Amino acid sequence: MFSWRSEVRPGVWVAFTNAAAGNLALHVGDDPEAVRRRRGRLADAAGLGSSGFRFMNQVHGNTVVLAENDAPEEAPTADALVSTGEPLAVMVADCVPVVLVGDRAHGAGPVLAVVHAGRPGLAAGVVPAAAARMRALGATGLSAWIGPSICGRCYEVPEGMRADVAAIVPDAWCTTAQGTPGLDLPAGVRSQLSDEGVTVEYSGGCTREDEDLYSYRRNQHTGRFAGLAWTTAPAAAAVAG
Repeated sequence: MFSWRSEVRPGVWVAFTNAAAGNLALHVGDDPEAVRRRRGRLADAAGLGSSGFRFMNQVHGNTVVLAENDAPEEAPTADALVSTGEPLAVMVADCVPVVLVGDRAHGAGPVLAVVHAGRPGLAAGVVPAAAARMRALGATGLSAWIGPSICGRCYEVPEGMRADVAAIVPDAWCTTAQGTPGLDLPAGVRSQLSDEGVTVEYSGGCTREDEDLYSYRRNQHTGRFAGLAWTTAPAAAAVAG
């Protein structure tokens, strides 16, 4: 069910699922009830019970939304979710799933975030936008976990697209294994996190190369796996910001 899972701080967990967890997306033509059952099993495996994870309607933008505990059934349209205790999920199948955790003063509990960093979102700055929103909630000492995504060796793009993205995020510029223009999205994410002073604790492998993961480039009729953040401590009240 999990390709990687760890208690990254006392009572704070980060994980990335794999294909064994099944498709977790409602927008890929799968049976919605089957997707909800899989999400329920995932919540049980994380020890969340009926509360479950908060998902987004992802649109390749840079909108960051605070996940509040008074609207658990609503999936906001965004590409980053931030919370002060609500369990969070981001869905991908080649884009970069980023999970961030920060601390608040005086034992107020963690600030969590998940980010969907595809090519448009990377260029639009969704990663630094999420870090800024976390800090607005009082988070310090931010750390990040970068889940599996398509690597630069495998992500071929037109020359003009490479130039456009690299003009904004230079570290994303690369050449594929075939010698064609490419984009290294994980490298671009790491550079943005570094610029924000965020420590990267983990970085996953390539979705296109690992058949235990979903990859849109390998198969366009595919599901979505998830990056997850949750805490086993009592959820803190959401803070406006």
